[in-house]
Amino acid sequence: MTTPLGEVLDSRRTAELQKAARALLKEPLLLAHGPDADAYRLVRQYEGELRDWFDRNTGWSLRVDAEVARLRKTPGTLADATHPAREVSRAGAPFTRRRYVLLCLALAVLERGEAQIALGRLAEQVVLEAADPHLGAAGITFTLERRDERLDLAAVVRLLLRHGVLRRVAGDEDAYVSGTGDVLYDVQRRVLAGLLAARHGPSTITADTFEERLDRLTAESALDSDELRFRAIRQKLTRRLLDDPVLYYDELTDEELAYLTRQRAFLTARVGELTGLVAEVRAEGIAMVDPHDDLTDVRMPEQGTHGHITLLLAEHLAAAGGEVSRAELEHRVRELAAEHGGFWSKSAKQPGAEGELVEQALAKLTALALVTRTPGGVAPLPALARYAVGETVVMEPGVRSPRTSRRKAPQP
Repeated sequence: MTTPLGEVLDSRRTAELQKAARALLKEPLLLAHGPDADAYRLVRQYEGELRDWFDRNTGWSLRVDAEVARLRKTPGTLADATHPAREVSRAGAPFTRRRYVLLCLALAVLERGEAQIALGRLAEQVVLEAADPHLGAAGITFTLERRDERLDLAAVVRLLLRHGVLRRVAGDEDAYVSGTGDVLYDVQRRVLAGLLAARHGPSTITADTFEERLDRLTAESALDSDELRFRAIRQKLTRRLLDDPVLYYDELTDEELAYLTRQRAFLTARVGELTGLVAEVRAEGIAMVDPHDDLTDVRMPEQGTHGHITLLLAEHLAAAGGEVSRAELEHRVRELAAEHGGFWSKSAKQPGAEGELVEQALAKLTALALVTRTPGGVAPLPALARYAVGETVVMEPGVRSPRTSRRKAPQP
C-alpha cells in the first residue's frame, strides 16, 4: 500500500525539526558558513518553531540572523564544573583559570576594537586590561612575555576562531608564540555580540562571592505567582533532562521533585518529541537516552588506552559498592597494566603514569554523573551499576562494548 503524500511530508518535517534541534543542543552557536552550514540552514528553516519551543520549555532564547544561529543556553545546574572549555587540539586540555580570564579580557578588547586586529595588538591591549587593580588583588597578572602566557593567549584565540568570532586573514598563532611572526584577523561582530549567554550584564552584578554573582547573572524575573514558579521549575527540569547525563531525584528540592512526580510523563514526552531522546526511568532518577549516540560531549565506552582504562575502573568501582581511595585506584591501574598492558600505549605503562591515568578516568566518570569525588577518594553513583561486570564486558581496547551506548551516561 502506498503511504499518503501528506504522511510522508509530515514524517520528513518531523525528522528535519529533530535534526535542527539536535544540532543546536550539540553546538549552540552555528555559523552560516563552514562545517555547520547545513545545520544552520535547517535551523533557519524551522526558526519559529524552535524559538517557541525552547522559550516555553527551557527559557533559552534563540537568535538567528544572516550569519549565525545562537541558542543561549543556561545550564540546569550552575555549579557543574565538569564540562569546561577545551583547547582546539587533539589533546583537548581543559581551560585553566588563567585562560578563562584571558578569554574575558580578549572579548572585552574585541568588543571595543576595530573590524580587524593583529594578535600582537590584541596581546598589548589584553596586558593593559590586565593592569586592573582588582585582577592584581586576585593574584592575576599578565605580561605575555613568557612563552606559557603566549601559549594561553593562542589557545584563547583558537577557541574564538572555532566559534567564528575571529577569522584568520594571514599568519599563524605558532609564529606569534615563538616570537617570529604575527597574525591578522577579521572580527565577526554579529557572532561576538551573541556569544554571551546571560540574563544580566556581568558589569551590573555587585555581589561579592562567586556563587552569588553566578546566581544573579542568571536570575529570572520575580516569581510572584504559582504559575510563574511552576514555569520556572518546568524549565529548570527540562534543561536538566536535555543537558545532564542523569537527573537524580535526590538532587532536587522537595518542590521540584513533587512537580516532576506529577509531570514526568509530560516532560519526557515533550523532550522526546523534539529531540528523539528516549526516557529511561529508574528508582534513583531519569536519563534521556540517545538512540543515535551522537548527542554528547563525553563518550563511554570509548576506544583507545584511556577509554579502556576508564571502563575497567568503572567496573572496579561498580563492584566496590562504596567509597574507594585514589591510592587503591592507582594500585588497580598497575594491576591492569600487568594484565592488559600489551594493548595499551607505551606511555600508559611507564612507572608513575597511574596517577594521571586515574585522574583522566575520574574526570570522565564525574562528567557522566557516574561517580562523585569525596575527601577520601571517589564514590559510585547509582548509574554506575550498568558497568558492573556481567556476562560480557569489553576486555581489550578497540572493541565496542556490547552494552548500548548512552547519551552522556547510562541510565540510573
